[in-house]
Amino acid sequence: APPTQPHKRIKDGLSGRCPESLLDIAARRVAEKWPFQRVEERFERIPEPVQRRIVYWSFPRSEREICMYSSFNNGVEEASSGGESSDEQRLPFRRGIALLEGGCVDNVLQVGFHLSGTVTEPATPSEAELLCNVSVSFDRCKITSVTCSCGNKDIFYCAHVVALALYRVRKPEQVKLRLPISETLFQMNRDQLQKLVQYLITVHHTQVLPTAQKLADEILSHNSEINQVHGAPDPTAGASVDDENCWHLDEEQVQEQVKLFLSQGGYHGTGKQLNLLFSKVREMLRMRDSNGARMLTLITEQFMGDPRLALWRHQGTDMTDKYRQLWDELGALWTCIVLNPHCKPEQKSLWLKLLRRWSSVDVCPLEEGNHGNDLTNLTNVLPQVAPGNQDLLSHPHRTVFTRAIEACDLHWRDPHLQRIITGDHYTHYCYHDDVDSALFDARGWPLWRGEKHVPTACARVDALRSHGYPREALRLAVAIVNTMRALQHTQLELYRAHKKELLHRGLTSITNMEGWVGHPLDPIGTLFSTLMETRRGFEEGAALDCSGALGSGRRSDGPGVPLRLFLEEGESLVSLAVETALMGLGQQRAMPDGLYAQEKVCRNEEQLLAKLQEVRLDDTLVKVFRKQTLFLLEAGPYSALGEILYRESVPMHTFAKYLFTSLLPHHADLAYQTALRAMRLPVLESSIGGSDLSRPHHMVSVMPNRFPRWFTLSHIETQQCELASTMLTAAKGDAGKLQTVLESIQKNIHSSAHIFKLAQDAFKISTLMDSLPDLTLLKVSLELGLQVMRMTLSTLNWRRREMVRWLVTCATEVGVFALDSIMQSWFTLFTPTEATSVVANTVMSNTTIVRLHLDRHQQENLATSARTLALQCAMKDPQNCALSALTLCEKDHVAFETAYQIVLDAAATNMSYTQLFTIARYMEHRGFPVRAYKLATLAMTHLNLSYNQDTHPAINDVLWACALSQSLGKGELAAVIPLVVKSVKCATVLSDILRRCTLATPPMVAAHNRRNSGKPTLLDKAPLRQLLDATIGAYINTTHSRLTHISPRHYSEFIDFLGKARETFLMAQDGHAQFTQFIDNLKQIYKGKKKLMMLVRERFG
Repeated sequence: APPTQPHKRIKDGLSGRCPESLLDIAARRVAEKWPFQRVEERFERIPEPVQRRIVYWSFPRSEREICMYSSFNNGVEEASSGGESSDEQRLPFRRGIALLEGGCVDNVLQVGFHLSGTVTEPATPSEAELLCNVSVSFDRCKITSVTCSCGNKDIFYCAHVVALALYRVRKPEQVKLRLPISETLFQMNRDQLQKLVQYLITVHHTQVLPTAQKLADEILSHNSEINQVHGAPDPTAGASVDDENCWHLDEEQVQEQVKLFLSQGGYHGTGKQLNLLFSKVREMLRMRDSNGARMLTLITEQFMGDPRLALWRHQGTDMTDKYRQLWDELGALWTCIVLNPHCKPEQKSLWLKLLRRWSSVDVCPLEEGNHGNDLTNLTNVLPQVAPGNQDLLSHPHRTVFTRAIEACDLHWRDPHLQRIITGDHYTHYCYHDDVDSALFDARGWPLWRGEKHVPTACARVDALRSHGYPREALRLAVAIVNTMRALQHTQLELYRAHKKELLHRGLTSITNMEGWVGHPLDPIGTLFSTLMETRRGFEEGAALDCSGALGSGRRSDGPGVPLRLFLEEGESLVSLAVETALMGLGQQRAMPDGLYAQEKVCRNEEQLLAKLQEVRLDDTLVKVFRKQTLFLLEAGPYSALGEILYRESVPMHTFAKYLFTSLLPHHADLAYQTALRAMRLPVLESSIGGSDLSRPHHMVSVMPNRFPRWFTLSHIETQQCELASTMLTAAKGDAGKLQTVLESIQKNIHSSAHIFKLAQDAFKISTLMDSLPDLTLLKVSLELGLQVMRMTLSTLNWRRREMVRWLVTCATEVGVFALDSIMQSWFTLFTPTEATSVVANTVMSNTTIVRLHLDRHQQENLATSARTLALQCAMKDPQNCALSALTLCEKDHVAFETAYQIVLDAAATNMSYTQLFTIARYMEHRGFPVRAYKLATLAMTHLNLSYNQDTHPAINDVLWACALSQSLGKGELAAVIPLVVKSVKCATVLSDILRRCTLATPPMVAAHNRRNSGKPTLLDKAPLRQLLDATIGAYINTTHSRLTHISPRHYSEFIDFLGKARETFLMAQDGHAQFTQFIDNLKQIYKGKKKLMMLVRERFG
């Protein structure tokens, strides 16, 4: 029988409590490494106790791999932690533990290398109890196949398989163990064998009988294939020599799941599911599980078969951003896989063949987006200290797999590299005879310049981490960071040697076309994560697993102490990680081509800064910040914060904002110097060499001759604005710094919207409720507002009215002199309409007077300026400003008369009847009826109402004008009626005017009936006779016009129209006869319209 809890005996073996037997030690080693077939071939006869111990130790002893194959969790540690979510509880591994702990596993039997049992799924309110038959095959401590009657269709093992496997791991002493069935059969005689077979057929006759009969027929046939093979298969006897030793992975389910996720097109959280699969691949790589590469191959095949790729290529559209990121991760994972330090040559050859095949497919996504990465071939002004791999820059079409293909050429055999990653004490002092200055720095610490390309070197670090070699990854990461430091020092010396020459030229080309931040291999992120994760491991006391070390395989001494040899005094892995991030973020590099590549640069930068912000700054880190910032300011073309900036260099606004806020409490002057330097955005500057960039001016956001375009320019300008706002906030109360920041904003920011936002920010900060207004900051706010006014004066901007109102508010806060100033120079800031309707009105309002506590003299001065402004605006734009000018000048007789004369002068040519009628009504309202009449007659000369415009908006104005004229006297009415007759051709409108004129003068107009007695009335005399004749004529003309194209559905309306016409005809002395003649003429002319004429006869005779 197996010993009780043998895994605990192993753990306690060194304590002397229960040492292992030699049989167990040997059997365990054999069970881990040798296939059982080789054991059988090696020894003619294996004693039964030995077989039992080998079979016993062949089952997996760790729950970690079982967890890995049954959940998305990263190991047993997570599985054992509390506070799980409901989603985690539904994972197969969690459910399997629950089934095991609930006593649902029964009938567990181990026959050789085969484990079976039953697992009962308890009943729920919605489902009945389920009994599952589970079987598991295993070999060399790996589960090689699983079967469950639950019919699970998933990538992961079902909960029932988990429950059975964990039962065997946790309760091995309760499992019945038998030798492989072939050994049992070997011990039986013929009668026993026959009895066994017959009982087996009897118990399972429906399933077994046809197969048993077929096998019996083949065995009895001497020439059958089965008789040509020696022996017989035994599913419980373990693996053969030729079998691959790997954990069971359902390849078909992997393919189906990935295909399903891709077909859903990003809905239902499919991106998250695919990312979890990629995380599972990385987890497998860390466990050094060969299924990692196998699973990634299956995933890649499905990605390459995605029908959307061909569709997008045909349509010329871009794939979605999230989908594109999945492809990036795919390429990065393949780079890790081919850089496996223990990868066999034949494996790498196979992977290279696959990668080349995928990369050659037309629809394979390109590295920098959906178009080629055609980097401009620019001659660098300075010699390269460590020239990059030129193949990386000149390849015209680089796919997402190109980096992995190139990585296949890398190897780990370099002696210097091996010494770096396998030893903690490797310095040049150990090798006095052969010291290469390129291999060590001045301190004797090892450097790694093997690829002369930092991203490729960092890919090695990522590969070591990914394949479960954290200590080796850390050693190489430290060497690379020290190499980057040495490179910085060399670059600084080189620039200082050429500084005068470069500054004299004033132009430079970029020294890094391929930056480290936003790079497909994410070198800075890799170094930062490696250093920080190792630091966390040290803090948590977790020893790094070096059992698979690349060197001798020996476990190194303590987890952290030896590595301190390659850290400066007072340095830590955290400070090294922070310094690395600062070096990468401050590197001057060209903005890549294409929308996706540019967005990736922004995203990668933000991710690094988010990680940095999680680090608490102590004195050591402040020193690191100061040191790196000083270098960035002094490093010329190698730094994006240097004095020489390439026009298409990636801007530093987001990074500089982080530096500014971090340095401000400790080194304020350095913080401002850095932020002000970073405000530059040369891609928006004028291409004319001699332009004066110190003067405020507005430029287009994308240069017309710029290719490729900056697709993220809007985001970049927003970040520039945020940086400026941060400086304004910090500089409150410091006039000198505020002036410097203001000048930088005016010089470098070219978006009116962003300058307006800065003006608003400054205004809010300066007028906080808990403190007195900061006048200096208020003036900065006003100055920025004035710049916005100048920039948007001649352009269309939907926020313009808001901007104008805000500026007046700001000027009011600054004081009366500011208000007077903007009115004096209104023509450079506002349109005439804005100046009169918003600026002058606000200035003269009671609210402003109260807000500024103005005395009478100050009020009069402001009012004078406002009236002067109003008159100037009225002269320039009388159509829109005349009424406002009159309103503003009401209290000043001279100014009012001037405004009125401006209206009269402009009435003939520059003003419409609507504007004139509006001003005329205003004049009447103010008690100037004669002037109102004058303006109304001028308006009438511009009006023209046709016969069918009976709903024209000017009708009310015409009626009002006639009423006004009539109220002034007969002469005025006589003068206006000819204008009405000339301007209005609409019969209904004319009849309305006529009726109003007659009703409005009852004492003078004699009552008359339809059959007049013959005595003349005022309607028979001028001016109403002219109006009556014009109205009758209009009805006649309109009637003929309507009859030309009338349809039956308008007959009723037409009859009503004739009824109104008759009422007007009857107002004349001979009206009845005229109307009768008119109707007779209609009957004669339009006799073809029989139905209509019949209606006319019925109504009018």
